[in-house]
Amino acid sequence: MPSARAETFLLVDGENIDATLGGSLLGRRPAPEERPRWDRVRDYARAVFDQPVRPLFFLNGSGQVPMPFVQALDAMDFQPVLLSGPSDVKVVDVAIQRTLEALAQRGHGDVLLASHDGDFAPHVAELLREGDGQRRVGLFGFRELVSSALRELVDEGLEIYDLEDDAGAFTVPLPRVKVIPIERFDPWSLLG
Repeated sequence: MPSARAETFLLVDGENIDATLGGSLLGRRPAPEERPRWDRVRDYARAVFDQPVRPLFFLNGSGQVPMPFVQALDAMDFQPVLLSGPSDVKVVDVAIQRTLEALAQRGHGDVLLASHDGDFAPHVAELLREGDGQRRVGLFGFRELVSSALRELVDEGLEIYDLEDDAGAFTVPLPRVKVIPIERFDPWSLLG
């Protein structure tokens, strides 16, 4: 019988975060200093719901496996989930969808998903319904780039956390054009 201890499952869609960062924000492959500091994301995830976190980092291992990165994830207490499959199958998406389904069936455990991908919206909606208000579900991403399908779930209880602004996952500022909530607006940042 599974344990019902309080914990947060952090599911990272590494491909989506990297593609969004490179393609939508930078317009090129991110330099090492422009990549997220996943230990900061893990720590923020722990603090969000004030409980232990089980970080799972999903990677496509069909080609060459980035072993230094996998070892770095392991050293940060992430569980690397290396997947392979036919080239026409989005193995990372399939694995995350199956994990979200299993978490919904499990009946307990809060969830934080790091992705912008609207393909996960039905699974996240199911988690919110199955939790009956008891399960907390959040999303890490760049607020302005989260799919509309996921943003629509905010009214159902989905919480969105910005990787840069909330989690502080970056050591350099990113070139973003974003909407600033009025409570966070600082006119001094414009007057510098």
